[in-house]
Amino acid sequence: MGHDILLARHGNHISTMRYDRTNDRVIAMLDDGSWDSAPNMIAPRLEMPETLGSVFRKDWRFLSVACVAMVTVAAVAMGISVEMANHMSTTELQALLVSYPAF
Repeated sequence: MGHDILLARHGNHISTMRYDRTNDRVIAMLDDGSWDSAPNMIAPRLEMPETLGSVFRKDWRFLSVACVAMVTVAAVAMGISVEMANHMSTTELQALLVSYPAF
């Protein structure tokens, strides 16, 4: 962010730029030998948007439980459908398979 601010202020008159990590500022040396700096954030209390990695780090327990729950529901549904198919006669199963695409 600070690089953009300094480029907007001074354009082609910047000789060098560096990032000061301790103060979270970008410092630029201008062609005339003077220095200018700009903050590297818009506002210090601004909440940055979450990334996919930060969501996984923060909510990994919930996502793990949701994944296990969905796999369990899928396994139970598959088991029920296999058992229903095993207990049907051939003509009932054939009628079910023929009429299934109608739904």
